[in-house]
Amino acid sequence: MDFTPDTTKLDPAVLELGQLFADAGYELSLVGGPVRDLFLQRTSPDLDFTTNATPDQILAVAAGWADSHWEMGRDFGTIGFRKRKRNKEVLLIEITTYRAEAYDPDSRKPIVAFGASLVDDLQRRDFSVNAMALRLPELELVDPYGGAQDLAAALLRTPAAAEDSFSDDPLRMMRAARFASQLGFSLHPDVLAAMKGMAGRISIISAERIRDELVKLICGAHPRTGVDILVESGLAELVLPEIPALKLENDEHHRHKDVYQHSLQVLEQAVELEDGPDGAVPGPDFVLRFAALMHDVGKPKTRRFEPGGAVSFRHHDLAGAKLTAKRMKTLRFDNDTTKAVSRLVELHMRFYGYGEAGWSDSAVRRYVTDAGPLLARLHRLTRSDVTTRNQRKAERLSFAYDDLEARIAVLAEQEELNAIRPDLDGGAIMALLGIKPGPVVGRAYSHLLEQRMEQGPLGREKAEAALLQWWARQPEAQAALAAAPAAQETAEPINTLGKS
Repeated sequence: MDFTPDTTKLDPAVLELGQLFADAGYELSLVGGPVRDLFLQRTSPDLDFTTNATPDQILAVAAGWADSHWEMGRDFGTIGFRKRKRNKEVLLIEITTYRAEAYDPDSRKPIVAFGASLVDDLQRRDFSVNAMALRLPELELVDPYGGAQDLAAALLRTPAAAEDSFSDDPLRMMRAARFASQLGFSLHPDVLAAMKGMAGRISIISAERIRDELVKLICGAHPRTGVDILVESGLAELVLPEIPALKLENDEHHRHKDVYQHSLQVLEQAVELEDGPDGAVPGPDFVLRFAALMHDVGKPKTRRFEPGGAVSFRHHDLAGAKLTAKRMKTLRFDNDTTKAVSRLVELHMRFYGYGEAGWSDSAVRRYVTDAGPLLARLHRLTRSDVTTRNQRKAERLSFAYDDLEARIAVLAEQEELNAIRPDLDGGAIMALLGIKPGPVVGRAYSHLLEQRMEQGPLGREKAEAALLQWWARQPEAQAALAAAPAAQETAEPINTLGKS
């Protein structure tokens, strides 16, 4: 790759904006990620600029040029702009006054001081590959800290001393792992050493900011690399302790596999099974990837040494689901994402045993129903979980899962597996049995759902017969309803399905 910035990829609006600032007597430079991406033949969706103009002066120059602006970052010297182009595409632009800031070691927020030098501004940035600028409109590359050289070497290094950089903003340690995941870069030894020595500083960073960096890391092109860095640096002990805990003590008799390395391999294999943009699981898919990483976190808690030297991890799927949900809540993930990931962890062992014993149609229906909208991800997680070096065993498991997916497809043609319901709804149940809304209706509904699972669609006539047979075996319920007609009259309709 030619490591010079491909300025032909710059939007004409960038040069137009640079000329506006030059005409007004101010400096303006494209800076950071957008410049790095020009070297990597990529186009950044957002554009970051730095200038010697103050926020008020930035507004005076650019407000009439842009369609709208926002000032939420004004206290930090940043003004944002929105520019609609002739082709109706929208550019999002942030322009920040040169900074020369210091951080309070005990605070999450910087003490902001505006600077007057582009070189000084670049020194306060996180990594040398992000500390390059293009002066506008002349397109002069400013690279005082060797960013282009580090890009060519696929190396992450800080412009200032790594200890000073991470002390100023401890989240940069998470960013180091994230950029390694996204770009496939290695860390300069000084960077890794500083991370090991300063990992505890991450405790002053909010859970939300840590979560956002973790998501970007997991969704990177090389997530295994990023996770390894978190563990090696000690950051994972503080932000994701369940993962280093997978490094169970050395087992000289090799009675079980390395759970940590197995989990990283499952993560890699899950990434390979993601689909394109029109597939069932378009990548990068955080839910699938994070479930793959976390699927065995219940093993340390459930490990038992059995007579004869065997090692067991009974119910590690259930334990892991609870640990996963707890960690994601701590990191302030939303409820839907938390439930999806923990549910996949809970279900990841469900398939095992299918190849030996085979499943009835009802068991296949339960598998589909329990997975619900996560079925496509569960397929991929289960396949990814096969890391055995025993080729015959791997082929046997793959064949068994092929067979299960084929059976799911056949049953899906016969019935709507994704929306399995009894053949009679609550209203039909009450009409047939002559009862009012209440808990009994819910129990009847659950019985019909069970029959639906076991036998497939019954049709109305057989469902009614099955319901009447069940009702005949409920003398206590019949007696209770007969003895309390008044209670039935006042029952609320909201209890139609009741609780079993």
